[in-house]
Amino acid sequence: MLREELLELLSRLERVGRDLREVEVKRARSGLPERIWETISAFANAPGGGVIVFGVDEGTSFEVIGVSDPAKLQADFAALCDLMEPPVRPIVDIHEIEGRHVVTAEIPETPLEHKPCYYRPVGLTHGSYIRVADGDRRLTEYEIQLLLAWRQRVRHDRMPVAGKTLADLNPERIRAFIDHLRTHKSQAIYRDWEETRLLTTFGIVTVQDGALTPTLAGYLCFADYPQDEFPGLHLTIVRYPGVHPGQVGERGERLLDNVKVEGCLPEMVLQGLRAIQRNLQTRTIVRGLFREDMPEYPLEFLREALVNALAHRDYSPPAQSAPVQVRIFADRIEIENPGGLFGPVTEDRLGEPGLTAARNETLMRILEDLPAEPGRVLCENRGTGIVAILEALHRAGLQPPRFEDKRTTFKVTVSNAALLDTDTLKWLNQLQGARLNDEQRIILAYTRKMGQVTHADARRLHPGLDGRVITTLLGDLVSKGFLKQHGTRRWTVYTLAEGTARVEISRTRRRTAPNAILELLSRAGALSAQEIAEQLDMKPATVRHHLRRLRREGRIQTTTPASKSPHVRYRLAGD
Repeated sequence: MLREELLELLSRLERVGRDLREVEVKRARSGLPERIWETISAFANAPGGGVIVFGVDEGTSFEVIGVSDPAKLQADFAALCDLMEPPVRPIVDIHEIEGRHVVTAEIPETPLEHKPCYYRPVGLTHGSYIRVADGDRRLTEYEIQLLLAWRQRVRHDRMPVAGKTLADLNPERIRAFIDHLRTHKSQAIYRDWEETRLLTTFGIVTVQDGALTPTLAGYLCFADYPQDEFPGLHLTIVRYPGVHPGQVGERGERLLDNVKVEGCLPEMVLQGLRAIQRNLQTRTIVRGLFREDMPEYPLEFLREALVNALAHRDYSPPAQSAPVQVRIFADRIEIENPGGLFGPVTEDRLGEPGLTAARNETLMRILEDLPAEPGRVLCENRGTGIVAILEALHRAGLQPPRFEDKRTTFKVTVSNAALLDTDTLKWLNQLQGARLNDEQRIILAYTRKMGQVTHADARRLHPGLDGRVITTLLGDLVSKGFLKQHGTRRWTVYTLAEGTARVEISRTRRRTAPNAILELLSRAGALSAQEIAEQLDMKPATVRHHLRRLRREGRIQTTTPASKSPHVRYRLAGD
């Protein structure tokens, strides 16, 4: 690590006020801290590795206190890394900061086929760690199993379903699958193979004890009710009245809907989409002189996210009791499946062109040719699901999804707030200086909303652009003084430059409370005064005052005649 990079890193730590997911600081004035091997293991098992900084005190605002014997610490650290399995080869540098010695150790990520990296003296179970936020946590047995599954290429979706036969699969669905193969894969070598050979080749059935037995993938796709053997492999859809699970509705209700979807995979996707759409609001978009009603979330995003969750979830025995969960809140939707990202895929790399890794290869192969509805298969183009999600949200004017890989689960979260809302557009129009293209305006809007932007964020904002173009866009915004770059290499983040961040909308154009209420109702549909107050962080009495004024102006209306009831809901006039 270069001295300039270390100084920038220390500055960032001081701003944040704590360790980072990829950075750990230690006092280490008299030598290596005890159990530092936990952090070595955690960084080696984390995407991109991490950095340990010795000679800095987190407890005193990251003051540089120095290491008394940096050469000895360097040698001791290298010896400790040799005790890891597989051995870790760090890049260790010694720097002089403020007249004191600081030692940095860059821990590379262990190759996927050798994970988990653990401390050999205590063994695999007790010596394997992972980085969580700014701390280290020991891997659970299930997490270790997930890592070993990649190394051992365990194919849980191809395991036979004991006690079941070919007769337990729906013959009409099998016929539709084979007809699709022969119609749409006319040049394939297997086009004229007889049915049994096709079923075994595609992993729908396997031979066990001389009989054809459905595989897990085949049973999930072609059995009428797979939950008779696997009751946990279903889909749950829950709609909450507020923005967090504990929030109650105006009548005291904790849930507005709670649906359990079962059946084969194609049926779960179709029924799941219907249940989700039934629970969504519509939002009104003004285009010129006309208003256009749009769904809260685009259907293409919902479909791709649901298929991804069901197709890429973990189907190993420990995970078979956990369903895929869809949670709908007033301000967002969450789709979470058991099992984290698989193979070389990481949060930052999601959406990269050509990046594919299938945990359930047999299942994915079936879904590519399994008709789910007229003229459409369940999984149309392998490896394009995330890109399709990004493009659908981009077209709808929504923010990119937030991905969370927790190793045992993977969650996609999408906000229903428009990226370029009225307030943001007015702010962009106030920016002075060099001309900005549409792509740069969107990057600035996102940075203003989220507080910072990374290269991966910008790439998801513009799914059709090459990564090198994204780099140029960000660099141009920095050179023009709109963004400020912090860090280098994989630690690079961008924030609004001081002058850009200070730009305010003029008083006559600033968003007022009534406008905020109108914008919220346009996104969320009908809401009560209490719900509006909670979502806009305003006093209920203030909200009711503005609601009365907006009703007098004819801009909103109540959903029921009883306008004095505390439970009355309000919507835009004409909706």
